[in-house]
Amino acid sequence: MNFALGKRNQATTEGERRYSPSEVVSVVEVPITGNPDTRRICTSHVERHNLTIRMCVRRLTRLTNAFSKKWENLWAAYCLHFASYNFCRVHQTIRVTPAMESKLTDHVWDLAELLA
Repeated sequence: MNFALGKRNQATTEGERRYSPSEVVSVVEVPITGNPDTRRICTSHVERHNLTIRMCVRRLTRLTNAFSKKWENLWAAYCLHFASYNFCRVHQTIRVTPAMESKLTDHVWDLAELLA
């Protein structure tokens, strides 16, 4: 069975600078299900996806006043981002939307159609 490492960080103490890293308290091995090919494991796709989400969803950027007080609001922002990313945005590499590439739709949606 394969394992991933999960780290628990300690909250920053009073007086520490805003950007200083937190202290690692413990490291836990978390079992991974499935049988991944270890030669093909690459984090660059996941990191690129995380960067895209952070750049598009304003409430995920650091030190911003656009935050969600409720979990439901953050979830709605995520859902709106993923829907517009997959149905409204033409991607440069495939020259169509991901929804068109996977044959879910035959045209690029505008925002009014997405929200209808």
